[in-house]
Amino acid sequence: MPLPRHSASKAAFNARRAGLIALGALMLALGIVGAFVPLMPTTIFLILAAWCFGRSSPRLEAWMLNHRRFGPALRAWRDEGAIPRKAKVMAWLGMGLGYGLFLLGKPGTLPVIIATIFIGAGAVYVTTRPLPKTGTRPIDGNRDSQREG
Repeated sequence: MPLPRHSASKAAFNARRAGLIALGALMLALGIVGAFVPLMPTTIFLILAAWCFGRSSPRLEAWMLNHRRFGPALRAWRDEGAIPRKAKVMAWLGMGLGYGLFLLGKPGTLPVIIATIFIGAGAVYVTTRPLPKTGTRPIDGNRDSQREG
């Protein structure tokens, strides 16, 4: 006997929510690893984790956005598309270090050209993002209060 339409849509919603929470947890774990492993990015994984949690768990999203270490940068990115100066400098240093290590391997001309284009594009993107305005406010886990404020 087939499930009623309401049950099927609720099951699909729950499966989607669980998948986004799992993906968010994976992105968060990769971001934490990236904080300790040279050349592995951190911020992009944290941004992706916040995105996943924002679509599946207001409580987990609020936890990330209010985290004392990475919350302000995540809120600046979410609210303004902004990257703090310290994060820009760390990104440039990471790109430069990664490119230098890549060149130590004496790659061929084509890989050098491709890497130069991608790393250059990444550096330009980071450079052109605005700096955050001061005073990004903390977020609570209640979506209704976020809409009102």
